[in-house]
Amino acid sequence: MSAINSQDDEDTFKILIATDIHLGYLEKDPVRGNDTFVTFNEILDQAQKNEVDFILLGGDLFHDNKPSRKTVHSCLESLRKYCMGDRPVQFEILSDQAVNFNYSKFPWVNYQDENLNISIPVFSIHGNHDDPTGADALCALDILSCAGLLNHFGRSASVEKIDISPILLRKGRTKIALYGLGAIPDERLYRMFVNKQVTMLRPKEDEDSWFNLFVIHQNRSKHGATNYIPEQFLDDFINLVVWGHEHECKIAPFQNEQQRFYISQPGSSVVTSLSPGEAVKKHIGLLHVKGKKMKMEKIALETVRTFHIEDIVLADHPDLFNPDNPNVTQAIQAFCMEKVELMLDTAERERLGNPRQPEKPIIRLRVDYAGGFEPFSVHRFSQKYMHRVANPKDIIHFFRHREQKEKKDIDLNFGKLVSRPTEGTALRVEDLVKQYFQTAEKKVQLSLLTERGMGEAVQEFVDKEEKDAIEELVKFQLEKTQRFLKERHTDAEEGKIDEEVRKFRESRKKNTEEEDKEVREAMIRARAHRSEDEVLVSASSDEDSMDMESISPGDGLSSTLSRGRGRARGRARGARGQNSTARGSSRRGRGTTSQESASGSRSYKPVSMPSKNMSIVDAFKSSKRDHSLNSFQSYSEDIIDVDSDPEDTSFVPSSSKANQRLPAVSSLSKRGSQSQASRGVDFESDEDDPFMSPATSRRTK
Repeated sequence: MSAINSQDDEDTFKILIATDIHLGYLEKDPVRGNDTFVTFNEILDQAQKNEVDFILLGGDLFHDNKPSRKTVHSCLESLRKYCMGDRPVQFEILSDQAVNFNYSKFPWVNYQDENLNISIPVFSIHGNHDDPTGADALCALDILSCAGLLNHFGRSASVEKIDISPILLRKGRTKIALYGLGAIPDERLYRMFVNKQVTMLRPKEDEDSWFNLFVIHQNRSKHGATNYIPEQFLDDFINLVVWGHEHECKIAPFQNEQQRFYISQPGSSVVTSLSPGEAVKKHIGLLHVKGKKMKMEKIALETVRTFHIEDIVLADHPDLFNPDNPNVTQAIQAFCMEKVELMLDTAERERLGNPRQPEKPIIRLRVDYAGGFEPFSVHRFSQKYMHRVANPKDIIHFFRHREQKEKKDIDLNFGKLVSRPTEGTALRVEDLVKQYFQTAEKKVQLSLLTERGMGEAVQEFVDKEEKDAIEELVKFQLEKTQRFLKERHTDAEEGKIDEEVRKFRESRKKNTEEEDKEVREAMIRARAHRSEDEVLVSASSDEDSMDMESISPGDGLSSTLSRGRGRARGRARGARGQNSTARGSSRRGRGTTSQESASGSRSYKPVSMPSKNMSIVDAFKSSKRDHSLNSFQSYSEDIIDVDSDPEDTSFVPSSSKANQRLPAVSSLSKRGSQSQASRGVDFESDEDDPFMSPATSRRTK
């Protein structure tokens, strides 16, 4: 081996890139339950065989926000099997790791932990499926990070400003600034980019000598006016963007003509939606970086289940199908069976070339029956393929693509208001809520809450199983509105109160940042209640005692009660999590407080906080009458490819010290993007390709 080749290997980063692995997807399915785990093992095996420096994951390692024990166990098993060992790690970290991993209890990279023996470090951001949640804002990646099997980076809890600090890596004379940004609601991040609230910090020393690699997990395709992140929002000093969340595999880097950086979209490693984008062959990437040059080698995944999809438009075959024919349904069914058989034959031929692929393929036939046709029984049709396909229940999908113009209808029809999404398009719950209330009649419009806040609460309820999300949002907004009315000394007249409430609501809708903060505070309350299950009772004076009718003998209630949250049902039954001073207060319902009446009676009156069925007027009147009502608490958060040629891309800066070995760099600056003239991005021929003869020697640790 020549000295030049050895030197090349010492200066070359080899990085395995993958996104959207979705461990645990359909884990209870008897046929497809192990698909994600098998493919994940293949990805890690490729990293081990290619002796990569590290693995870079672009989010959604897990499919569920709260993965099952089986999923977590399988993940831990695979990481321990493939990523631990005696092979030395050949690169060093120059940045301040306490900043890069500031959310971890062990703020340093795992391979530098003297108690661990890591051979292949894994760096990962979180996605929208496995994002931090709960009272402590933890996610499944934090469990892996605490166990020392993965390095979770790219977290940002602020909703006002984001500073992305890179992990600075050096191997020989090659230096990489690794930026990461975990999944954030697209509309919020879009607004932050527009308001110049997202800053990417850069090294102060020789900033042009770094290869800038950015990992992001957001919508790339446009799903709405602000429900995506335009590529033009990203800084132009970036060399390569690894884009997660989008499942269609477009892993070969291509250049953004405006910003001049390159984008690689690895796509998912498992089929999670039966859409055309998922039918593209799945790959992972082996990225080589030397100086400012890069080469992406595509590696086809061999254990991914075969997926074939095809569309049929019945109206395009007038010679075969006549809607007036009484036997047309039988003819359509026979035609569909013929199509499915052809797709099965194609899948079988592909599988014979690779025995590692699962036997049963995924087949999807989408039938457009517009034009007077009627669909046949999908259940009866699927019975014929129970033992031949992996998804017999989903093998046929009927839809009408060519809808005639619908007649105008005065009555509100929610089904007509929401456009039917194309298959594979994510239809978000908050979008449905917003669209519904914006187009609803006046009598069903929201008068206290905003569409945005309600949409966020419903999304938390659906996606993250926050059962108290909607209730807490309503309570929070009601409390805030009551405080607003009392501060303005509004008379307890329905007309005046309604007018003030409308003004207050409109002012909140204009201040989107304040509204985001309110929703987050309400969600914190919901999570705290769910995790701690506190009992909500109010304080009483030392000389007061409880009404003996509501006290169970032997409970030993003291005269002072801590404010919490009650779930008590019936007499003499204490809620879970109560202390001895709170048990037995069975008359108080969930989410209510009690306090002594003004007349000095020792019995407790009904709650002063409004109940679910209490209107804003009644609640306001109640608070006006009760002058001894304690002020509401304000809650806040502390907050190649073997079948294709690899592509070579080189970045030649105007000034760089390629031959100079720089000292450790930890200082960063907020300097703006460099000009395009100084970047000098161009392509080099294979004659100058430093990767033509890659060396295989390794440095010792």
